[in-house]
Amino acid sequence: MNIITLLRGKTERDSGIYRVYVLAMDTLLAGVSTLSLARWQFAVTTVFHFLFVPLTIGLGLLVAVLQSAAYRTKDEAWERATRFFGKLFLVNFAIGVVTGIVQEFQFGMDWSRYSVFVGNIFGAPLAIEGLLAFFMESTFLGVWIFGRGRVSDKVHLASIWLASLGTILSAAFIVAANSWMQHPVGYTIDPVSHQAVMNNFWAVMTNSTFLLAYGHVLFSAFLTGSVFMLAVSAWHLRRSHDTEAFSKAIRIAIVVTMISSLGTIFLGDSQAKQMTTQQPMKMAAAEALYTTSSGASFSLLTIGDLSGNPVFQVRVPHILSVLATNTWNGKVEGIHELQAAAAKKYGAGSYVPVIWILYWSFRVMVGLGFLLLALGAIGLWLMRKHRVETSKRFLRFATWMALAPFIANSVGWIFTEVGRQPWVVYGLLKTSHAVTLIAPGYVAASFIGFTAIYSLLAVVEIGLLLRLAKVPAAPLAPAQAEPELIY
Repeated sequence: MNIITLLRGKTERDSGIYRVYVLAMDTLLAGVSTLSLARWQFAVTTVFHFLFVPLTIGLGLLVAVLQSAAYRTKDEAWERATRFFGKLFLVNFAIGVVTGIVQEFQFGMDWSRYSVFVGNIFGAPLAIEGLLAFFMESTFLGVWIFGRGRVSDKVHLASIWLASLGTILSAAFIVAANSWMQHPVGYTIDPVSHQAVMNNFWAVMTNSTFLLAYGHVLFSAFLTGSVFMLAVSAWHLRRSHDTEAFSKAIRIAIVVTMISSLGTIFLGDSQAKQMTTQQPMKMAAAEALYTTSSGASFSLLTIGDLSGNPVFQVRVPHILSVLATNTWNGKVEGIHELQAAAAKKYGAGSYVPVIWILYWSFRVMVGLGFLLLALGAIGLWLMRKHRVETSKRFLRFATWMALAPFIANSVGWIFTEVGRQPWVVYGLLKTSHAVTLIAPGYVAASFIGFTAIYSLLAVVEIGLLLRLAKVPAAPLAPAQAEPELIY
């Protein structure tokens, strides 16, 4: 029961309170639509939640790698690194679960017409994610947390690998649901209810959009986890904290950073070519290309407006055609032609997304991706020279790069979702037709509440991570009598 319901329930006894509230909200929200508020609320909560998702996936895998090394070598330095980064993983996992629960509530609260339309399709992967992947990761994570010394080393090691696998599977079903919104397949429209009905689950799970997007999400998650581990390890090495443990951790992180950055860039390039075919308006808006061109150039920087008359630009000939079509003189459709074609096919209205958001988010995402590739390449070169621990400049650079993958992930999803507009399900359902038909005041109340709660969680998360990350890996206590093993 929210505050509006409570106030409404008191109307008979004290109608003045509710009337004052309604009058105040009408005044404050004059000219603000339910759609705008619902979109802002979903954007804030989704972007905030996705700060934790890639770190959970990436750090979970890396902790499993560290523990595997500890199990194989029986080296206490590996064990100290495992326990250190394991604590950070658990804090992030807990906050991620809390913020993720809110996401499902919003479909019924603010997007009920969307839920009715896609529920027969969207519900299946979400249900499997909850019943299979989430329970898998939480169950085996519990074994990993409480099973140390109570289960055998092999079972304990297997538990963190299975928990990591659970996070990877969880992402698969979420990305599959989102990919269907980007490129609907395996469905029919019921002629009576006018709802989308799934007729081929396998088609949904092998959607060409899903296969590339899932790979991109996984590599970017591994990149996030590795850069986070790299940055934290670099911070401690600069202060000579447990150099044995953090030297081992930073080497693992550098290798994974290099591999995952290459994978992220390669799959991102493949997605750009697929996007040109499936959502050509998104590609045109990303370059602010208004007129169809062959051998289209790519602008690295634009000063001035993006309406086609910039004050200053730095352009690279033919690169947009290569990015979009993989050919030197490939044809890239422009915004004007695509708008005319969409209006003819779907009816009157604007089918152009917010160009400045797509233009700059695309460049921030790509720029940070190549910067992280440089981080991994420099790290590998220093490893070969046996100078990682002594290179103060590299360690400082690595520490500064801690936020880069989080920013890249956020702007990447903003680009993906904003670029699909005005569609919530591409070609089938517009965002304006998906929102719940309620007064703006209801959404405003939940928006304010969620933003306040998420801000508090952000303070808690950042505070805990910083506090734990700054404490050096604790030396292991002398061997003590272990409880009797269960397995």
